Amino acid sequence: MSKELIRLRNIRMAFDDEVVLNDLNLYINDKEFLTLLGPSGCGKTTTLRIIGGFTTPVSGDVLFDGVRINDVPPYRRQINTVFQKYALFPHLSVFENVAFGLRMPKVEEQKDANGKVISRRKVKLSEKEIQDRVMEMLETVSLKGFENRKPDALSGGQQQRVAIARALVNRPKVLLLDEPLGALDLKLRKDMQLELKKIQQQVGITFIYVTHDQEEALTMSDTIVVMDKGCIQQIGTPEDIYNEPKNAFVADFIGESNIIDGVMVRDKLVKMYGKEFPCLDGGFAENEPVDVVIRPEDIDIVPVDQGQLVGTVTSVTFKGMQYDIIVDFRGFKWLIQTTDHSPVGARIGVKIDPDGFHIMKKSQYSGMFGDYSSYSDEYDELSDAEALDEDEGAEEERREEGYAE
Repeated sequence: MSKELIRLRNIRMAFDDEVVLNDLNLYINDKEFLTLLGPSGCGKTTTLRIIGGFTTPVSGDVLFDGVRINDVPPYRRQINTVFQKYALFPHLSVFENVAFGLRMPKVEEQKDANGKVISRRKVKLSEKEIQDRVMEMLETVSLKGFENRKPDALSGGQQQRVAIARALVNRPKVLLLDEPLGALDLKLRKDMQLELKKIQQQVGITFIYVTHDQEEALTMSDTIVVMDKGCIQQIGTPEDIYNEPKNAFVADFIGESNIIDGVMVRDKLVKMYGKEFPCLDGGFAENEPVDVVIRPEDIDIVPVDQGQLVGTVTSVTFKGMQYDIIVDFRGFKWLIQTTDHSPVGARIGVKIDPDGFHIMKKSQYSGMFGDYSSYSDEYDELSDAEALDEDEGAEEERREEGYAE
């Protein structure tokens, strides 16, 4: 059974009259990779700063190993932080950057049986201890052989790993990471996602990671905390969050989702567009209005006469491994992701297996997400061949008349 390490209890935070965190409750286990995920302004970074001691909540308690630490300053907490800006010392080598914290004298406390501090003494590591710990950490982050280089001789990913090594070399119990991969290019970011998870498993401590990137959260996390407007919307494993979203916000924020108004006829039978569809969900009242979530990859395109529903393709976008196809079903536009091409204007049938439906109770977010009309509007013009031909023809006429710029 996992051991609880950190608990946030009834945390409230406000700046002026704006509430940033509203009665937030959360526990984090030892050796867990937990991600705080949400859009800008949702409160995820404020939550991280409260855990690190950089921000004091208006009310509520922060517990570490069962002890309240609200008044404990950051440098006295067994927590280190890696920010998006790595803050490496440009004039120091990789070795000295990582060793910097080890050269600072540490205060060792002796406590009585009641946990009261009865004495303090300064402790300094020997050069051999520093050498051994730095080299061990550089090996952990795959930077052995880079110890004599300066930061400006490193790539962005290597600088990131130096920052992580520097934060871990003091052997904290928790590492906080505030969108640390945001400055990296896409391929390097994907590589570092796997590297971070590997490092966390090697060092065996708790990582608390902040991001707005759903792929990062799904790739690295043991647990994801989805936040919006200062509140936790859902907590779960990546699989739970993706496959069983709690409301329309979570369904839309984690991946792509078509979210349609429906009615639960009875257990395992949902009605939408006037038709009944078998599903796997139950526990709703008969004829209860619900939100029906259908992921784009769970929809099969079939001939019109075999379709459960029939719609019209309004735009097609090639994404490399798949096509993103927008299909109009009675004025509501769905996103379908498929390897099969369908031309704009085509009438197609769609089929959804029972396990392709996820039924959710109505919430404050109902009706706000899941229609891809706005997604497709910008492509509608690009998909209109006649309009493009007219534009090109008009441009040619202007060139011939000498008016083109």
